[in-house]
Amino acid sequence: MAALASLPLAASGVESTEGQMPRTPSRVLVAYFSRSGNTRVIAGLLKRAFSAALFEIEPASPYPEEYLATVKQATEERDRGIDPLLAAKVSDIASYDTVYLGFPIWGETAPSIIRSFLKAHDLGGKTLVPFITHGGYGPGDSQRVIASHAPKARIQQPFVMQADQERRTMETVHAWLRQRDAAR
Repeated sequence: MAALASLPLAASGVESTEGQMPRTPSRVLVAYFSRSGNTRVIAGLLKRAFSAALFEIEPASPYPEEYLATVKQATEERDRGIDPLLAAKVSDIASYDTVYLGFPIWGETAPSIIRSFLKAHDLGGKTLVPFITHGGYGPGDSQRVIASHAPKARIQQPFVMQADQERRTMETVHAWLRQRDAAR
């Protein structure tokens, strides 16, 4: 997984190389938060599948490197209703029709930084497709969190996956994308 997670995942835009026509930017945004890299791998696969722009959701003050310290902070944020400040916002959110929103489950819900992201961006009228990773306990109440913080978005069924292996992650995401293409 580390090899995939380290691939460059810069946001797509209009690019031009000698001898090629400029590429029109996609109207798809993949926004994600990832601590361990599992969600980042899926975000990279989606970016490539849709020639999408990529935005990593990061808190203004990074979470601790140590796992138990992160769990403690995440629990406090959840229990006290703290929405951490974002390091950056998507400056042109209006230019996207579809937003794939990825995150891991923390404490049986979406991390607080996802609430911050949803509060900071108007997703009204956009198609919002969650992709959720978890360590074995499922999506928890994350769908309720998304619905309450993006009430005017057209929220689609989430892609939910126990993200424990790189190969399984890639195979499952590719099968999901093929299924979505076949349904169109």
